[in-house]
This record gives sequence, structure tokens and C-alpha cells, in this order.
Amino acid sequence: MLCLGIETSCDETAAAVVRDGRVALSDVVSTQIDIHRRWGGVIPELASRNHVLQVMPVIDEALKRAQVWLGDLDVIAVTSGPGLQGALLVGLQVAKSLSLASGVPLVGVNHLEGHLLAIRLAADAPEPPFLGLVVSGGHTTLYEVPAFGTYLKLGSTRDDAAGEAYDKVARLLGLPYPGGQPIDELAQQGDPKAIAFPRALKSHEILDWSFSGLKTAVLHHVQTHGLPTGQALADVCASFQEAVADALTKKVMLGAKKAGATQLVLCGGVAANSRLRALAQERADEAGLKLYLPPKRLCTDNGAMIAVAGAEAFRRGVRSELSLNAEPSWRL
Repeated sequence: MLCLGIETSCDETAAAVVRDGRVALSDVVSTQIDIHRRWGGVIPELASRNHVLQVMPVIDEALKRAQVWLGDLDVIAVTSGPGLQGALLVGLQVAKSLSLASGVPLVGVNHLEGHLLAIRLAADAPEPPFLGLVVSGGHTTLYEVPAFGTYLKLGSTRDDAAGEAYDKVARLLGLPYPGGQPIDELAQQGDPKAIAFPRALKSHEILDWSFSGLKTAVLHHVQTHGLPTGQALADVCASFQEAVADALTKKVMLGAKKAGATQLVLCGGVAANSRLRALAQERADEAGLKLYLPPKRLCTDNGAMIAVAGAEAFRRGVRSELSLNAEPSWRL
């Protein structure tokens, strides 16, 4: 089964062709980071306009690299939410047009399901049941996955997503957008115990997170001690990153214990963070959990993950009508 996946939920224009929901024959991503960097975040109108320019060339390139034609496809999958409404509509309109022109069935995909199933492209991929932590710029949520297509939310952030906190702290420290990579790189030169930044919602009865207080603590530190440079900057980054990774992994291990889970998937853009990956592996080993980490290129938004989720939905009999519309706040 050949599935074309189209992703335009935020600031990446992406398309991929995946065979049997497990093998990526192509995976093309056009990023808009340079466009949005000067503003310190994604500007929805600019994102939508750039998707319009890039979406067909990206799809054409994905088909070319996979050496398939539109008529060879069995299904076209497209992100229909959550995300930026204007950005989502670009991918949706193209996907519906291709489906109508070719007669290939259409499947609308939840972006978060795409992240959870991106691990299916790895050679060593879990079968349900497993726990999945989606951690990105817009989402920080822990799901129990008893079967493909069934996702039970166990906990989520009550304010900022982890990736959002990274971007806001990077801005406070004068670092470039997006903030994940520069903070990660500086943190590796710093002392994670230099500053005792807070961890919120410590109760074992709660599987939620809160990162707004941590962000405020960094702000107060800067206001008190001035904008850090050199080793002081590295120490702030390391201490902040440790606070995020510590909070995330503690709650995940607690959730796994409560759910009786033996398998854990870490996914989403922040899952590419070196400290989070290392600490998650360390604590998973201590708890006797099998941890699955997608390659870093599959952590960020891509078309292959949408194709995987679309293929799984297609197998379950899911089909979408041409009336399929954007759902910016679609909950998984």
C-alpha cells in the first residue's frame, strides 16, 4: 500500500510517500525557519503564504524521489488539525484536489497521531499497547495507546508546552529562534545544578505539567543577575534544560507505573533534545521500560509521519469526504 502524506499544520511544508505504513520511499521538507526567525516565532499569515508557494513543488519532489505517479497511490493522507487554520487549509485544498482528480481515497489525519506513529518508520517499532509522550512547541501530552486509533490522554501541560517554554526562554536570553537547539548546545557546556529552577505540580496524584513558573523563574534570574554571557549563560541553559527534562520524565515514569505500561514512545520536536533523550533512557532502564526514540529527523514535523498515520487509519476503514475541513483545535 502506497500512501502520500501531506503536512502543512505550522511552518514546515512537507510531503512523503510511505509503503505499507512502515517504509518511507521519500520524505521532503521545506522549512520556514529563516522566514520566521526575525520575528522570534511563527507568523500565521506568512506561514500560509509560503505553504502556497511550496506545497506543489514539495509534493512533486516526494513523488519523484519515490519513483511513483499519482495514480500509483492507494491513499492520500493530509493533516487536518490541530494547527494554524490558514496553514492547514493549504494542505487540505491540495490533498482534496489531488484526490478528486485521481480518484485516490482521502484520509484526514490528526497531527498528534502522526507524531505518535512516526516511530513506525524505525526498524524496531512497538506494537500497542504503549505510552506515548508528544512533546513539542505546541503540545505536551501523555497518551495511553491500547490500539492504533485509540488514544487516552493521561496528562498534559496546563499552560506552556515544553517547546514553547524553550522558545520563550531563548528569547529572554537573547538566543535565536527556534530556541531548542541553541539552548541544548549551550547546556552541554554548563552545570545543570548551578541554579535551582523550580519543578511545578510535584504531586504523585497529578500527571500534568506546568512550565510557566519555570519560564518566570528564568526571567527573575535575568532581572536579578543581568543578561548572562559565557559560562553563566551555559549554566542558565543547563539548569533550565535539566528542569524541563526532569519534570517531563518523572511524570512519564509515574504514568507508566499507574497504567502498567512496559513500552514508552517519546516523540515531537522536543524529543530531539539530547538531555531529554538521555534522562528518559536512564529512567526507563531503571523502571524496566522499553523506550523507543524516533530518529531526530522524525521528531520534527514531516510528511512521513502523516503518511504512516493515514495508512493505519485507511486499514481501519477510515475515509474522508471532500467536505473535510481544517480543525485547528482538534483533540486526539
